Amino acid sequence: MNRNPLIVLVLVGAIALSCNVPGTTPAEGNVMTAAALTVDAALSTPGASPLPSPTGLAGTTTPPFTQPMLSVGEVTNCRSGPGAGYDKVVQLTPGQQVEILGSLPPDYWLVDTDQGNCWVAVEFATPVGNYLTVPTVTAPPTPNGRAPEPPTFPQNAWSYFCYGTDQADIALSWNDKADNETGYRILRNGKSVADLPPNSTSFKETIKLASGESVDYQIQAYNVQGESNSPVAHMTCP
Repeated sequence: MNRNPLIVLVLVGAIALSCNVPGTTPAEGNVMTAAALTVDAALSTPGASPLPSPTGLAGTTTPPFTQPMLSVGEVTNCRSGPGAGYDKVVQLTPGQQVEILGSLPPDYWLVDTDQGNCWVAVEFATPVGNYLTVPTVTAPPTPNGRAPEPPTFPQNAWSYFCYGTDQADIALSWNDKADNETGYRILRNGKSVADLPPNSTSFKETIKLASGESVDYQIQAYNVQGESNSPVAHMTCP
């Protein structure tokens, strides 16, 4: 075991001195006190070996705060409120990051963009950073707003193929003219047969349709303010 030669030398000298003074018999406590003071002095001199640092006293490190941010995987509408009934403020594009200001659990984030604050649906968003710390916010009042613009059929927008087994394959496509729709409904002969999400532009199905029979389709855009229908697509099996 290595010892500091300076400490050893000083201790030996202190003990020898106390033993060689004629007519003096120092008490044991006085010798130990003198030795302790000598050790303290030796350790305070340059070049002395330091005492080991106590272990286990380090504090807990607080993880660094990272700004809550959000990005989207596809072009996504960011609206003035949490829902398709609110006006579009801006479209977020893939790779663009915006700051998260708050949340309306479980469906929407409130974010800050260069066009102002707006709301993004959770299903289209990927949050990063300390997003669990953002405050919960309330939705703004539903706007008096308007019903969505009706979809339109471009040229050759629908097709159908009639089988000899009294069946027909139907294919529809349309122009999405609205920017505030909650979704689309497929109307067959005036009755709803399917609901589609916002921004949909096509629909296919197979139905029973005998030779000489006809069928009419319309596409209905809707939101909380109302609905609007496309022109009628009329089809007849030969």
